[in-house]
Amino acid sequence: MDRFPDLYLYIDGERIAGGARRTFPVVNPANGDVLGELPLAEAADLDLALDAAARSYREWRHSTPHLRASVLNGAARLLHERADTLARVMTLEQGKTLAEARIEVAMVAGLFAFYAGECHRIYGRALVRGPEQRSIVTHEPVGPVAAFAPWNFPAGNPGRKLGAPIAAGCSVILKAAEETPASALGVLQCLIDAGLPPGVAQAVFGVPDEVSRHLLASPVIRKLSFTGSTTVGRHLIKLAAEDLKRTTMELGGHGPVLVFDDADVDRALDTMAASKWRNAGQVCVSPTRYIVQQDVFARFRDGFVERARSLRVGDGLDPQSQMGPMANARRPEAMERLIADAVARGGRLDAGGQRIGNQGFFFAPTVLSEVPTEAEVMNEEPFGPVAIINPYRDEAEMLAEANRLPYGLAAYLWTADATRQKRVARELEAGMVGVNTSMIGGADSPFGGVKWSGHGSEDGPEGLQACLITKAVHEA
Repeated sequence: MDRFPDLYLYIDGERIAGGARRTFPVVNPANGDVLGELPLAEAADLDLALDAAARSYREWRHSTPHLRASVLNGAARLLHERADTLARVMTLEQGKTLAEARIEVAMVAGLFAFYAGECHRIYGRALVRGPEQRSIVTHEPVGPVAAFAPWNFPAGNPGRKLGAPIAAGCSVILKAAEETPASALGVLQCLIDAGLPPGVAQAVFGVPDEVSRHLLASPVIRKLSFTGSTTVGRHLIKLAAEDLKRTTMELGGHGPVLVFDDADVDRALDTMAASKWRNAGQVCVSPTRYIVQQDVFARFRDGFVERARSLRVGDGLDPQSQMGPMANARRPEAMERLIADAVARGGRLDAGGQRIGNQGFFFAPTVLSEVPTEAEVMNEEPFGPVAIINPYRDEAEMLAEANRLPYGLAAYLWTADATRQKRVARELEAGMVGVNTSMIGGADSPFGGVKWSGHGSEDGPEGLQACLITKAVHEA
């Protein structure tokens, strides 16, 4: 690919760009260069999208499972064919390494292939009644979906927002992040080229509050799917509640990692350090609070510091880079604020803590230790390459810290004790738990949280079920 792709709105089967619309500069986080100007939707554009979503839904809801599966399988094949191009686009506009971007494309392809199979497994049931009565339970698409996706996984998040509704027979208006539009458009184009009818899936970009208020005020939209911060999620839930729209909310986290004194410390270090630096820590399930039993605390902290200092940080297009820049100028500023507060309150800065270079949004992998509970970073999701490592005496104290916050997205634990594995996994207040692993997701596995981390699930059969309503039909 010699140049960055053209940017546009995709409404009712048409690419819309130019005109008198406002634009948003899409920036390369590795150097600050402007890659392109993204047109932003006005109210009239959103009305066109709503009309198209309502019209296309009336037809797509009656499409056969075979047709929906064919589109999703076709899109999966195209994603594999276009993986290198789409990965490079992701790296240019978001910053992550090419290796991570390629994995992300494969993840979306796998998700589409999984939902292609699920199209044939939307089952109902018959109820036993008298000889002259027939009762059945069916599942039908919920209706047009407004889906909002963030910038940290520029292809993965739009893929999640599109796959399940399309498999269920819904239409979708996708508002992906303005910082990373080309990746979302690339995923959508694979669906279109695989035969998705015009209007079934559309992409709009704009001032977030304007777009969300306009779409959620419309009776056309019957479901909201949102991935992002808890603060924004609460606001959108209130808007959706006005019309009693169904919601699936995947919100913020503050991932605790419990490391017990019988754990394989080296394996835990290799696994959880790599997971911490993935996507420069800009991952909703990123391990952040390392809750380490005091007998292995010093060894674990020193090993983490060693790994942080040896990490190669650079442009994601460079194959030697192990971590790219942060995605936008807001993130390094947030890191500096949180780290300064932690140190001012008595925490130790063991590694990193500063920007790298004088261009782009690079930030050094950072390790803080012995940070007091009242520090901001212990209570606010850093969403960056910051690991907090603190010592604790025993299981009860470690669990209390893990469950202290109102977030409950992902949690991790490391122990060789099989009984403790089951007990602690049961006691952790999280939607997903990794036991001696950082791998907590998959196309066939539900992805979602509890408490302030949201409700409902994406991925797995649960993600499809969230796009369906249940109807009981009784005949006499």
